[in-house]
Amino acid sequence: MFTYTYRPSGVCSQLMEITVDNDTVTNLQVMGGCSGNLQGIAQLVVGMPVDDVIRKLSGIRCGIKSTSCPDQLAHALLQMKAELADGDV
Repeated sequence: MFTYTYRPSGVCSQLMEITVDNDTVTNLQVMGGCSGNLQGIAQLVVGMPVDDVIRKLSGIRCGIKSTSCPDQLAHALLQMKAELADGDV
């Protein structure tokens, strides 16, 4: 089990802390952004395999922005996976 920290870009949230165990999200905390929506997203992704979260949340936009907090979570998980594969985490 480990916790990955990510700084989102282009959205209101400022920091995401994602805990993963055996390729499953076990906890998500998001600082900043729309608190209620992000708490809801956190509750929904807990217990989900990382790849399922990426598949479901990638590409979601917030209004006219090219990204959203859910999309940034997918970016965070993709970055985490890449760093794990490279041995950087």
